[in-house]
Amino acid sequence: MEKPLQSTITLQDLRRFYELLVTCGASIEEMNILRKHYSAVKGGRLALRASPALQITLYVSDVPERLSSTVASGPTMPDESTWADCRRIAAQYDLLPKLPGSVRAVLEQHGLPETPKSGHPAFNRSRYYCLLSNRDAVQNLLQLASVRGIRAGFDGGCDEWHFQRAADYLLARLDTLRRQFPGEPLLLFSGGELSSPVKGNGQGGRNQAFVLDCVPKIAGQCVAVLSAGTDGIDGNSPVAGAIADGESAARAESLGLNPDEFLARADSYRFFERLGDTIMTGSTGTNVRDLRILLAYC
Repeated sequence: MEKPLQSTITLQDLRRFYELLVTCGASIEEMNILRKHYSAVKGGRLALRASPALQITLYVSDVPERLSSTVASGPTMPDESTWADCRRIAAQYDLLPKLPGSVRAVLEQHGLPETPKSGHPAFNRSRYYCLLSNRDAVQNLLQLASVRGIRAGFDGGCDEWHFQRAADYLLARLDTLRRQFPGEPLLLFSGGELSSPVKGNGQGGRNQAFVLDCVPKIAGQCVAVLSAGTDGIDGNSPVAGAIADGESAARAESLGLNPDEFLARADSYRFFERLGDTIMTGSTGTNVRDLRILLAYC
């Protein structure tokens, strides 16, 4: 599944290429545009190999619903992106000087074969069925809250935002709900994935970074925040995510832990590991993106 389109690209170069993609701050759509074009299988190229067979794709979605062809970089689905998009994204995130030589050489070429587009005969006998998505995960959470008689809402407006912007936005939404329903326990759910560019050499991921950014913002409040990946893995850490509440900042201070310093070196895992507030699930065997839960309890 990871066979490159060009035989000049080694497995080591491909690994380095993927590391750069997942740490540069690009969205999942942007990352997969590049993955598709470098692949002999993705971006609809598996469908080309299988044509004219009847093709049925069953998939669990770990991407935004509007981007179904991004699941696993869409090996059986049409791809509307182009090599020009690849070059634009590489320039936007200053990837070109960091890429392995074999990967960079391909990007600098012109006249490369494009991925098959919508309307290509290879897709004439293709059917696609989404079995599970982030929407299902959120709906289950809302149902659980309803069964327990807890007022709950959902806000998916911050999908793919920078984690700090998302933290400000969701905490403000929770505060609005608290003013509307004073004294009631309230839950706010949010799904999808956030952007968390890696700027240090620490351990962590976007979920723990989101919670860490919330720590000083909820200090002294009756608020708890949880964020975790449904696959059980957050970034380069061994945990799914983390949880914090209004006492986390004081507990951290008593241990000599400065949230800003840990954020600056992308070391959110070690912060929450010291506090004992990581969420360890192990690999779940599936992935429907991330879940964030904000609770106001007084």
